[in-house]
Amino acid sequence: MKKVNVAIVGATGMVGRTFLKVLEERNFPIDNLYLFSSARSAGSKVEFKGKEYTVEELNENSFDRDIKIALFSAGGSVSEKYAPIAASKGVVVVDNSSAWRMDENVPLVVPEVNPEDVKEHKGIIANPNCSTIQAMVPLKPLNDKYNIKRIVYSTYQAVSGSGVKGTKDLEDGIKGLENKFYPHPIAYNCLPHIDVFMDNGYTKEEMKMINETMKILNDYDLKITATTVRVPVVNGHSESINVEFEKDFDIEELKTLLANSQGLELVDDIENNVYPTAFELSGRDEVFVGRVRRDFSVDSGINMWVVADNIRKGAATNAVQIAELLLKYDLV
Repeated sequence: MKKVNVAIVGATGMVGRTFLKVLEERNFPIDNLYLFSSARSAGSKVEFKGKEYTVEELNENSFDRDIKIALFSAGGSVSEKYAPIAASKGVVVVDNSSAWRMDENVPLVVPEVNPEDVKEHKGIIANPNCSTIQAMVPLKPLNDKYNIKRIVYSTYQAVSGSGVKGTKDLEDGIKGLENKFYPHPIAYNCLPHIDVFMDNGYTKEEMKMINETMKILNDYDLKITATTVRVPVVNGHSESINVEFEKDFDIEELKTLLANSQGLELVDDIENNVYPTAFELSGRDEVFVGRVRRDFSVDSGINMWVVADNIRKGAATNAVQIAELLLKYDLV
């Protein structure tokens, strides 16, 4: 595979550091690597594959060099400003923020679900929200076979999804210190409040899940609702997903379908207390599904429990997989 020049924007953040870890683990073919951050972190040293790199301050001229792929995880306002600048200079941007996800000209990609959509890019490809990514991996094969009619999401999201400030609030709270980041203590507590509240009473996180699911599955008539909750877990998001289908199903056949789906692992042996948990599966790239059972309150529906590492599959790994698709399809 040919080697390409890669840039990382937000290189010192939680996801940025994980980009580097995943690129190294997957042996992504990098020729030259460029690391960018805000002025605050510029000048810091970062190691990649045994070599030390100096992080540069991001500016409007940062992409005036031969860069093929840029992985962005520096927040929406940075992406809004700098992704078009990079794209105008021939760089393909894979953006982890919410800035471009619902733009009709920007593909929103989960590689196990809609890999071909990367071919439609016009310089920017969006990484979906962490909680959407892990839901899509089991929902896509189920939709293909049984035609999804309605989805009810209930999420249990780790503090790492808020970055270092969220993690610190949990650590401080356990020590009995006051919360500085969340509006209420997160230690020993659950907050039904992720991102800002919207005029319709939902949070922005809930609306992200609803709208992104429709876009990725390319079905804007789907009935979807969501409640997203921040829980006192360090890393790894868990989701209870209730799905209603148009077609009937055999539960064992449905489980086999999930077990054989790409990027998915069925962890479901209730007789031996085997089901996925965030604590045990943190650090993995797969999406794990368990507690798969028929919903007896509807004609054709299931409940399932879906767990993934939100910083890896929910962010960094998914973005690197998109970059791999760009090479596979010879798009850079």
